[in-house]
Amino acid sequence: MRELFLYRNLLARLVRKQFLVNYQQTILGPLWILLQPVLTLITFVFVFGNLLGISTSGIPPVLFYFCSVLLWNYYSESFADVAFTFIYHEELFRKVYFPRVVIPISYLCTHFLRTMVQLVLFIIVLAVYWIFYDTPVNITNWVFFIPFVFIIIAGLSLGLGLIFSVLAGKYRDLANLIHLIIRLAMFITPVIYPVSSIRANVQWLVHINPLSPLFEVFRYAFFGEGIFTPLQLLYSTSFMIVILITGTYIFNRQGQKLMDVL
Repeated sequence: MRELFLYRNLLARLVRKQFLVNYQQTILGPLWILLQPVLTLITFVFVFGNLLGISTSGIPPVLFYFCSVLLWNYYSESFADVAFTFIYHEELFRKVYFPRVVIPISYLCTHFLRTMVQLVLFIIVLAVYWIFYDTPVNITNWVFFIPFVFIIIAGLSLGLGLIFSVLAGKYRDLANLIHLIIRLAMFITPVIYPVSSIRANVQWLVHINPLSPLFEVFRYAFFGEGIFTPLQLLYSTSFMIVILITGTYIFNRQGQKLMDVL
């Protein structure tokens, strides 16, 4: 933590660089921050809502899948970028010393900024549905828990990403599986379906995934629809803390050794 504070200016510059580089020499520029989730949202609504007819527990499909896209993109994109830390920055790590963990944290901060912009768009869409379509919006006290939802998701993506970054650096063929792992993980997380659509006797299988209660509490905060318990949220928080400590330990211990191999 002391080193992170000393290198805070580097962290800020990396976040700025990563935020701007993605949209340089593009036609629409920063508008892609909003267009990307909107295009994903349209696909989800058409495929899972219209073609497959998956239940959304009474929540309008656009709003239901917007919640899903918002959280899932933050987790999956953060995890993927952190997992490729050594592969993307191998040459940089060889040339100069700085706390290696600054790079993964910079990815996390960059994606958080994008997600906050998308969250504003979600609130606007929510207001439009409420005013013009008379959609019942039942904002509960759990809306105050939403900052903790993002903190837990950030911790999970960072901790798991740090572990996979070391593994992918050692075993390059594992890098080809990371995106496949992310796609498969989406189907064991209540992204395209609510937990209530699963039979009661097997819902516990979904809740093994520490992300599941977070998606449910996010929807419950705005619509009063979601299945979770405080114990499940405690499980998600505890899992995040353990995986973050483990990931940081492995990253710090194996990072320098890995540089000798790369």
